[in-house]
Formats: sequence, structure tokens, C-alpha cells
Amino acid sequence: MSYKFHEFEKLHYRSPPLLLQNVWDAASAKIAELSGMQAIATSSASLSWSKGFADNGSLPLDSLLMTVSQIAKVTDLPITIDIEDGYSDDPFAVAELVSELMQLGVVGINIEDGQKAPTLLCDKIAAVRQLKHGDNLFINARTDIFLNGVKPDEKAIDIVVERLNQYQMVGANGGFIPGLSSPDHVSLLKQQVSLPLNLMILDENMDLMSLFKAGIQRFSSGPFPFLSAYSLLAEQTRHWLEMTGQPAAKRALDYAELNKMFI
Repeated sequence: MSYKFHEFEKLHYRSPPLLLQNVWDAASAKIAELSGMQAIATSSASLSWSKGFADNGSLPLDSLLMTVSQIAKVTDLPITIDIEDGYSDDPFAVAELVSELMQLGVVGINIEDGQKAPTLLCDKIAAVRQLKHGDNLFINARTDIFLNGVKPDEKAIDIVVERLNQYQMVGANGGFIPGLSSPDHVSLLKQQVSLPLNLMILDENMDLMSLFKAGIQRFSSGPFPFLSAYSLLAEQTRHWLEMTGQPAAKRALDYAELNKMFI
């Protein structure tokens, strides 16, 4: 599968930027492929919700592996999987999970620091790199500084720079900074980090080309496709109930509301 890894890696060093529509099952993966995506990426939140679990590390690993195997059956595109924090604080358990994913054909992972010490993520990345064929894996290291409520000022950028450079030293191929949206902040970051950088698309008005020019090479949609699809389902259900005179609840789904449904 090394050719798919190299194909995926090259997508981070080109113009226009790499766009990833995050999927959660075989059908959404196939639709993304047929719509023109050049690689398949999952959203941990979307995949967890589709299985009836919250996006908090509670997804059973057999459910994750089964879904990945189903996705791999329907597409020949490079596949990268969001594994939250690796579903363990044990770096060797994380490496074992990644090994199983690679056996299914996966060539990339997202792995995050969350609210834990960056040294723990460093240990996990290092353990994954020690795997047989571990060099044929694109590790996108995610730091949640901004998602944890820190405002994106110059001091926060310094923290992100420090973390991403640590992750690169132990083997990360890319850096993911969800919650960042300012081209000016991206420019500050890019001056001090050589990794290809990934942002989450926060809304339809996000100026992707300005962010690309500032230094972002990869954009991903996170849970928003899932939220959009299931909001449509909720709206259609409400409409049909109202048409037949039955009580219906009108509710707009967002991340927090959907996540608490499964806690």
C-alpha cells in the first residue's frame, strides 16, 4: 500500500489545496469519491454517532474496524481515519490499533492531544512510527488548543507552534488546528512550522483560498456533512408529521445536541 501513502502524501504539497469531505460509512465514502474527492477521510464524531456512541472515545474498536473495512471495500482512494486520541493512553495499544487499520489498507490517521499533555501524544506518535511499515503512514497530529477555549492570539499561536514542532520531531507528517480561521494567524504559524497544515471548514463563508495563500494545504469538513444530512432527515420527518396533523418537534441539530443524545 506504499504507493497509496505516497499518493496521499503528495496531495499535501500541491495547488489547489487538498479538500477532504469527512465520511462515516461506506455509502458516504462512495458518494464522496464519485463527487470528485481524491482521498477518503472519516470524522470520529460522525462515525461514532452513526453507531450510537458519543464522540468521546467510547466507540468500540470492533465497530471502528468493521466500518473501515466496509469503506475500504467500496473505494480505491487513499483512506485516512480519525482515531480521536487513539482510544487509549497506552502508546503501545494505540500502535496496535493503527497496525490493524493499516492491515485494512489505511494510509493516514488523525490523532489528537485533546486536553492531555502533549508529551503523551508524542509517545503515541513515536510508538506508531516503530510499527512495521510505520513509515508508510501519514500521521496528522491534531492540537486542540483553540477547541479547548483558548482564544487564537499570538500567545496561543506560540503554544500551537511548540506542540506541532514537538509532534513533527517524533514523526508527524502534518498538523491539524481545528478552530483556527484567521489568515493572519495562519501566516504567523506557517513562519514557524514546516509541516503541511490542516484546518476544519467551520462554515460555508470561510475563505479557503485566502487561508491556502496564507499557508494551509489541507481542509476537512469534520462532522458538518453528517449534521447537514441528518438535519435534513429531521426536517423531512417534522414536515410529514405536520402534514398528517401529528405533533412534531422542530429542532436544529448541532454538535453538542447530537453528541448528548448518545451520552
